[in-house]
Amino acid sequence: MNLIRLVLIFYIYFTVTFAFAQEIPPILNYTTTDYNAENQNWAISQTPDHLIYVANNKGLLEFNGARWKLYQSPNQTIIRSVNVLNGLIYTGAYMEFGYWEKDNFGNLNYNSLSKHIKQELIEDEQFWNIIKLEENKLFFQSLNRIYIYDQPTKTYKKIDAETTITKMYAANNSVYFQELNLGLFRIVNDKKTLVSGDDILKNDVITNLFSFDNTLLILTQNNGYYVLTEGKTKKWENDINTTINNKSIYSGIQLKDKSFLLGTISDGLWHVDENGEILMVIDQKNGLLNNTVLSVFEDQKNNIWLGLDNGVTCINMKSPFKTYYDNEGILGSVYTSALFDGKIYLGTNQGLYFKEIDSKDSFQYIAGTAGQVWSLVELDNTLFCCHHLGTFIVDQNQVIKIPNTQGSWQLKPLSNKNLILQGNYNGLSILEQKDNTWIVKNEIKGFNISSRYFEEMPHNEIFVNHEYKGIYKIKVDEDYSKAISISIDSISKGANSSILKYNHDLLYAFKNGLYKYSEKENKFILDSILGAVYSEEDYSSGKLVTDQTGEILWIFTNSKINYITQDNRTSTSKINSISLNQSLRKGISGYENVLHLGNQNYLFGGVSGYLIIDLSMLGVEDFEVTINYITASNYKNSNELTILDSNLSGDLQSNQNNIAFSFNVPEYQKYLETNYQYKLEGIYDNWSHWSKEPGEYFENLPSGNYTFKVRAKIGDAVSKNIATYSFNIEKPWYVTNFFLIIYGVLISLFFLFIHNMYKRYYRKQRKKIIENNERELKLAQSEQEKAIIRIKNQQLEQENKSKGRELAVSTMSIIKKNELLNTIKDELIHVKDKELIQPVIKIIDKSLNHDDDWEFFQEAFNNADKDFLQRIKNEYPKLTPNDLRLCAYLRLNLSSKEIAPLLNISYKSVEIKRYRLRKKMNLTNEDNLVTRILEI
Repeated sequence: MNLIRLVLIFYIYFTVTFAFAQEIPPILNYTTTDYNAENQNWAISQTPDHLIYVANNKGLLEFNGARWKLYQSPNQTIIRSVNVLNGLIYTGAYMEFGYWEKDNFGNLNYNSLSKHIKQELIEDEQFWNIIKLEENKLFFQSLNRIYIYDQPTKTYKKIDAETTITKMYAANNSVYFQELNLGLFRIVNDKKTLVSGDDILKNDVITNLFSFDNTLLILTQNNGYYVLTEGKTKKWENDINTTINNKSIYSGIQLKDKSFLLGTISDGLWHVDENGEILMVIDQKNGLLNNTVLSVFEDQKNNIWLGLDNGVTCINMKSPFKTYYDNEGILGSVYTSALFDGKIYLGTNQGLYFKEIDSKDSFQYIAGTAGQVWSLVELDNTLFCCHHLGTFIVDQNQVIKIPNTQGSWQLKPLSNKNLILQGNYNGLSILEQKDNTWIVKNEIKGFNISSRYFEEMPHNEIFVNHEYKGIYKIKVDEDYSKAISISIDSISKGANSSILKYNHDLLYAFKNGLYKYSEKENKFILDSILGAVYSEEDYSSGKLVTDQTGEILWIFTNSKINYITQDNRTSTSKINSISLNQSLRKGISGYENVLHLGNQNYLFGGVSGYLIIDLSMLGVEDFEVTINYITASNYKNSNELTILDSNLSGDLQSNQNNIAFSFNVPEYQKYLETNYQYKLEGIYDNWSHWSKEPGEYFENLPSGNYTFKVRAKIGDAVSKNIATYSFNIEKPWYVTNFFLIIYGVLISLFFLFIHNMYKRYYRKQRKKIIENNERELKLAQSEQEKAIIRIKNQQLEQENKSKGRELAVSTMSIIKKNELLNTIKDELIHVKDKELIQPVIKIIDKSLNHDDDWEFFQEAFNNADKDFLQRIKNEYPKLTPNDLRLCAYLRLNLSSKEIAPLLNISYKSVEIKRYRLRKKMNLTNEDNLVTRILEI
């Protein structure tokens, strides 16, 4: 008995082991940090537009492929169940069940159904399951009851349980449930009917049940599968029941392809085909966040969603990609691989490993190969292993080292098929087969450079690429024993560069592009077709790879895996690409390697395991991008958010000019990244660069009309639609048409005012200028007048002087004349003949007393001193003409002696006249007569 048990334990152990060794589809894990809620997730469902909803301890989680969003339950309790039915999201929680409906703003609003029967709910009742079977009838299951809600009549019926209801199930167009210790029941006409009271159905929890060959297949928590036929249960006989006999199955579903997924309490997820054969086991060791699977759900595109005890996981079951994870580091990084003799071999940095190609066994290490394996090459039905220690021949699960080999990179067959060219750490060597044994024939002398990449060309030429030195062209002798000549192209060099012969052409790839060797020009020339495979910005590795068929050329870039095929009809190269970037494929840059597994499956070595791609499954179904959330905020306060209806055009106030768009494509493929491109017509009319960010934020937009457009790309496929949203940002109140008119009027008035001010200013300026000019003119005129007056005065002065001179001359003439006459008279008086001279004396006296001299003098005096005589006469009216005459002589400052002849009187008489004149002028003794006359 113990031996049988031991055998069973070993059987189970190895069954689990081979399951772990299988390639698994891509796994996307979401932690509590990602979705910002609690760890436990109880149920998962999906809407027709592909959004995922998860029942979480903190509330209802929504996931659109880009962002998670949490809606807390209406009573702040754990949501235990969720089911999307006819576009509505039904949930069950503590003392509450109802549905969520999305409004035009993209938000979910809750509508309670249980509020109408609140008083009938059992204390602490929680709703664990929701089923809609009939068109208008919903079933809500708690541990104590099942509530049946009739939608048209909005009435409720309830089915009470005698014991605990474990779960509720839908199968064969009916609703089933289990009551512990009583068995399995079916709801018929809103009443429960016992289906089977078998002991296994009483005592073990039924995890789920399925339609199976016109009967029921029942999955129990602790005892595996049972088939229920005509009320009797029997064990489903297959391997799975034996394997999971000691597992605790908490959740399970049947997929669309009829296979099963079993979620366990502590052993992860088990995938079983419809015949009960284990296909795959996924747990924490190979990808899951947690080994307790609380819920399992298959979405519309066959992705599997797991609600875990700690996190959410999505498994891309139909993905063209599958991975072998070496999380425990048993294999190491895969540098090369090969299919040979029904086995798959992996050469890693830790050694050489193998397993049967169709086996589920783990990879086995081949003894003696510890260390770095660089390449595996099949030549002449022999598998060679190029290793850090040398070259080995692989024979099943063992290796035989070729003597005298050390540090080999690669092997290439020579045109002489009996010889193999080997690239070593220190040059090139030749291998040949003798007596069914491979030996080192010779080293090629004269060349000792590390030869990782090399190719033989016609005329005994060998090209060797060294990424840090360049490309060597080596001419060797006929028996490949020595290098005759060596030339080097040092310009063409670069990290991770390589050369490879493909389709009879020698290709060279490095960061500047892909080149082809021209024998005619004896140099490498950029290939017009293949040169467009990658740009310098996208360059990651120049490693050129062909698989064992040699028909496909593989080229690796940062963003893609490119593969070149030949069109047999046109003999042209066709460039194909797989949108899988370097970070996702986890390749070893510069050491990429590819293995054709058969059909269109290819194995790509990676840093911790390998990746398998099925080219026949590549391609993306049509998809659409959706704008799911739009907010507007004040540029001064971004916290004041306004949620916009994405279905209607938006009319925004001028201060709501910070616009945020959230968009998404509900795709959940790990190895197919979604990128977005947008533009905002009205300000940014060109498409943006592709970006993984599922949102964009525009700050402080000016007023105007805008249309936001966004499209998406998954791989090389572009979304079939362009999502758009049009909105208008109003002008600020101060730039509305009304205020613009006011501004126009005010500006006009302002300019009119300024114009008038300028007119007044210029008028004043002109007046001032005129006044200044007039003043200056007047000053000039005054100056001119003064000058004229001055000239006139000068002229008058000259005239006065002239007249004075004339007056003086005339006066002196009169004086001289009178003196002469008096002298003559005096002489004549002494003549004795009185009678004879008497007439003469009379004539003299007449001449002396004649007024003509005075009148002449007076006229001359008036010309010289105008109005003097009149002034003095006016001042002294009593003066006689003789007095005036004396005054005139005195004004000329004539002495009494000079005046006497003029008056024809004696000197004394003049003095007497002067005395009398003083009296008439009322002068005192101190007053000077002449001075006074001069003052007048």
